Amino acid sequence: MEKRYIQEIYDMIYVNHNIITTDSRVCPEGSIFFALKGENFNGNKFAEKALESGCAYAVIDEAEYKVNDRCLLVDDVLTTLQELAKYHRSQLNIPVIGITGTNGKTTTKELTKCVLECKYVLLATEGNLNNHIGVPLTILKIRDTHQIAVIEMGANHPGEIDFLCGIAQPTHGIITNVGMAHLEGFKTYEGVLNTKTELYRSIGKNDGTIFLYEGNKYLYPFANGINTVIYGESANDFLTGTQTGCTPYLTFDFVSEGNTYSVNTNLIGGYNFPNALAAAAIGKYFNVGDDDIKNALEAYEPANKRSQLVKTDKNTLILDAYNANPTSMMAALKNFSEMDVEKKMVILGDMRELGIESHKEHSSIVSYLNEAGFDEVILVGSEFSAVKSDFKTM
Repeated sequence: MEKRYIQEIYDMIYVNHNIITTDSRVCPEGSIFFALKGENFNGNKFAEKALESGCAYAVIDEAEYKVNDRCLLVDDVLTTLQELAKYHRSQLNIPVIGITGTNGKTTTKELTKCVLECKYVLLATEGNLNNHIGVPLTILKIRDTHQIAVIEMGANHPGEIDFLCGIAQPTHGIITNVGMAHLEGFKTYEGVLNTKTELYRSIGKNDGTIFLYEGNKYLYPFANGINTVIYGESANDFLTGTQTGCTPYLTFDFVSEGNTYSVNTNLIGGYNFPNALAAAAIGKYFNVGDDDIKNALEAYEPANKRSQLVKTDKNTLILDAYNANPTSMMAALKNFSEMDVEKKMVILGDMRELGIESHKEHSSIVSYLNEAGFDEVILVGSEFSAVKSDFKTM
């Protein structure tokens, strides 16, 4: 798509109508409707309805739905959305922090948002809108008043992080970790690693800065030649931290300028320690006060079905109901096994998108369950059913 055409849409329409919607049921007055397509829907069919409901313009890619001059006919709606976001990003001069990883990216994003908001007007990815649609939609929400943006990036096939970086153009970035996930698309762990580290390569090309957890030694070779801020448990790190407890909530200390700050979080699981320390390190890098960092991390309440503690009249539940992968599931199970509580029950659903590795990975989980000695285990789904003979008590 010609840059000149995108620039015309930007200058003549977006500048005056900068609210974007892809849902014809949600049409703020004066917004632009992008008629996206999917396997089971065609947004072009709803363009007229969007205009009637308050949109100023509708971007479509099928001529039969051009009902008036407020319908902008383009070659491809999704590509136009992405290119418009890329152009908008090029007009901005603010730090953009890209966050990716197999596990913990949404939690890290939310914690980082809480910390940076102590000092800055900030825009961050809403929920987990971290794909080829969510990233451009987020970028197009950045206004002149925003001082920093935090963009979460997900991937399920090679090259996707590089593509998203082309839109978001991050100046800073962090890979929370790299594990086994989305193997249907990546095929191997090496495929996951190569795709996640596309974030580093993008930032390196622009002389940006990455934040690197000391414990992720496997990422060190990919950071060579890039401005790097290291945080972890060693005294010579940019920010030093130590986990102090997890019964059930995570507690940790971090040391800054010779002073120790004790943080009592509302996060379940020791596996969230690197996520919380990352947010502290990013906050320190951007000159957020140490007390503000501590207070922000303590104030954060998880509300996205990730490591939430839910109490009922009869039970205490750890709700971790987002899409699982072998790395995150094993971390959650190990954390649960170490908790000093009575009558532990585990309810697990299948892990998806593991391709030919699915049987092996589900079998590995069952092997661990055999060793952990939980009081009761309930496994749900066809993938776990396929390995049920490995489970001793089933």
